[in-house]
Amino acid sequence: MSKSEIRRTVLKARQSLTPAAVAGKSALILQKLLVMKEYRQAAALMVYLDFRNEVQTGALVADALDRGKRVAVPVTDVPNRRLIASLLLHYPDDLAPGAWGILEPKPECVRPLEPAALDLVIVPGVAFDLAGNRLGYGGGFYDRFLPCTRPDTVFVSLAFELQIRLDVYPGEHDCPVHYLITEDRLIDTGRAPGRRS
Repeated sequence: MSKSEIRRTVLKARQSLTPAAVAGKSALILQKLLVMKEYRQAAALMVYLDFRNEVQTGALVADALDRGKRVAVPVTDVPNRRLIASLLLHYPDDLAPGAWGILEPKPECVRPLEPAALDLVIVPGVAFDLAGNRLGYGGGFYDRFLPCTRPDTVFVSLAFELQIRLDVYPGEHDCPVHYLITEDRLIDTGRAPGRRS
């Protein structure tokens, strides 16, 4: 299967999940993340805002804000093909549909945060393999953003089991994640900071 075929197949399978299945599986995934030391110790994190049957992140944003963490969400700078981490102060009031209909901070609510300030990044994706390689949506936004973080910043992807594949054919510039969390398991990809190859 080619990358485009994997992307099409997985997105179709994910779209076929019922709202109840998405909510139930997302809750199981979130439970695993909330007890991770990497999450509990993170003072600042960036979280994607879910769209089209992605693992839901609203409860994660609320939990992190309740704990006094600094929470950033991605702003897509389409002309320059880059992501900007923007500090979220008022959830969900700061947000409105942005690029491709995904929630983003309203223009007057964009508060850029340096990538180097992030302890943890919750990275979206279409499909993943057990080595932490991810197949994104094809824009390369995260593959350009993640290398701008610190060497000890932890990358975690939240995914449904149906998104885990044997191989997602990573490219030279693809940035793997350190942990994958599904409704069934927490996968340490062996790439955590300090063990990076």
